[in-house]
Amino acid sequence: MSGLSELPVWAACLVVALALFGASLSLIGALGMLRLKRFYERVHAPTLGTTLGMASIVIASVIFWSFSQSYLALQDLLIGLFLTVTTPVTLILLARAAAYRDRVEGTDEVPPE
Repeated sequence: MSGLSELPVWAACLVVALALFGASLSLIGALGMLRLKRFYERVHAPTLGTTLGMASIVIASVIFWSFSQSYLALQDLLIGLFLTVTTPVTLILLARAAAYRDRVEGTDEVPPE
């Protein structure tokens, strides 16, 4: 990692700010799971926090590796693409499975169809 010492100060500050912002959003989403009571409320908090938090962390990673390796490092965008696609799909599948289970069991707090 010889390019780390050549990282400009403004780029390092931008990387740190984006990484802290993304980590903060992910933490807020995780705290939302503790705060919200019902399952159907809980699935939204980490999904929303994770998506924007992951995006800012991926941008920070692209900036960091692009400056430290002296070429545009876009391979991290694939990670962001896969997470962006799979997170909402997982949310939908979990919510539908829980709604089906609650309807079969006759639970009162089932969301409308």
